[in-house]
Amino acid sequence: MSDFLFKTAGQLATAIRAKEVSAVELVEAHLDQIERVNRSLNAVVQLCAERAMAEAKAADNSPPIGPLHGIPITLKDSIDTADIITTYGTLGRRNFIPAQDATVAKRLRDAGAIVLGKTNTPEFTFGGECDNPVYGKTFNPYKLTHSPGSSSGGAAAIVAAGGATFDLGSDTGGSIREPANYCGLAGIKPTAGRIPRTGHAVPFGVGATDMLTTIGPIARSVADLELVLRTIAGPDGVDYTVVPQDLPDSASKLPANLRIAMYTDGGLGEIDPAVRDTLQAVADSLANAGATIVPTIPPMLDQAWTIHGWLIAIDGAEWLGRLIDKAGTEVVGDNLRQVLFSSYEKDLPTTNTILTTAADLRAKAWSWLQAYDAILCPVNVQPAVPHGQTLTWDAAKSEGWGHLSYYNLTGYPAGTVRAGTAADGLPIGVQIVAHPWREDMVFTIMRHIEATFGGYQPPGRIR
Repeated sequence: MSDFLFKTAGQLATAIRAKEVSAVELVEAHLDQIERVNRSLNAVVQLCAERAMAEAKAADNSPPIGPLHGIPITLKDSIDTADIITTYGTLGRRNFIPAQDATVAKRLRDAGAIVLGKTNTPEFTFGGECDNPVYGKTFNPYKLTHSPGSSSGGAAAIVAAGGATFDLGSDTGGSIREPANYCGLAGIKPTAGRIPRTGHAVPFGVGATDMLTTIGPIARSVADLELVLRTIAGPDGVDYTVVPQDLPDSASKLPANLRIAMYTDGGLGEIDPAVRDTLQAVADSLANAGATIVPTIPPMLDQAWTIHGWLIAIDGAEWLGRLIDKAGTEVVGDNLRQVLFSSYEKDLPTTNTILTTAADLRAKAWSWLQAYDAILCPVNVQPAVPHGQTLTWDAAKSEGWGHLSYYNLTGYPAGTVRAGTAADGLPIGVQIVAHPWREDMVFTIMRHIEATFGGYQPPGRIR
């Protein structure tokens, strides 16, 4: 059964329909894999093995109910799951069992997916480490001394290690794309307003930060990203920030005459030579396929991380305080306090200055983007970093988190896919960005990169 652990969701769905494998066999194999690797990774923090097996047996005795029929998955612990403890990584919810699934969880289950358990996240998804006071720290399957990324680090670690076919992450400042990058996976932050956040730790209606957070898939293949995105997208009648928008199919090959903006450091910090070389190799490949690569830097890129921090800290982060109070948490963990609360002690501009500066960035970015079909740029300025390196807002800035947060500020769809490997074996990904609602363009370019450079590669033995 180990041959099935690293198949895509699409391949597994085909195999189930052809009766080459049963849902019970797949669930058993993935639960066994979680048992093997999780003692080293601490990625899966709640298992629901009995329920998963019962659902797998039911799936084997019924016709397919959707495109994910019988597919074993995990879900980030910031996403509510009915009858499974969902903590958001905070002590006030350490034993909290939601009465109903988040919208995205329900849509996946309605499509036939089987949830094996929940994956680790920082407290309320905020923090430089995938670490919290309920479950502790998660480790990178490619190098245990290093971070799997934050905040969807548990999701990325277990998918990379073959314990789940895919997971959902959430991204407020890079928390889908950074973990996918650090763990050699594909991930996408969809256009702001594409996916409902009903039942998520950072819900809709939080104020100035509302458009920053987006839910999206993390998987081992670009095809799975597109499959899952189609399953979870669209209004739910609750989250008023979501609008009905078509999701066009990605193309099998690059369209003719693509104009792709490309930058490397962008003034955000010293970039690792291996990351720079990977970006250049990808740019050369796209050029050879007919695209025009234009070296250019988006306006106000060097201010993105600062503006993002202002929005998070606006009015003393009263919005976050409300979430903490609602959870019943009396004392937050060191990670959340160190990364976020320390930033609130700094002098902030007025609320009006923060909002107008963010609006200025969005306006200038939109005008600049009109000349291009897509953007090729770094995810971070280096591969995965050692544990403890990203523990302050300033440290995150030095690691080039502005490459990520810029596209939370603009709301554009942004994906990452593996395109290289560092000398020590750590994966290197690149970031692809497109116009709003053009996830199909992101997927088309990512598919080309995946086919050309090999995409996901399993980690070695985890111990």
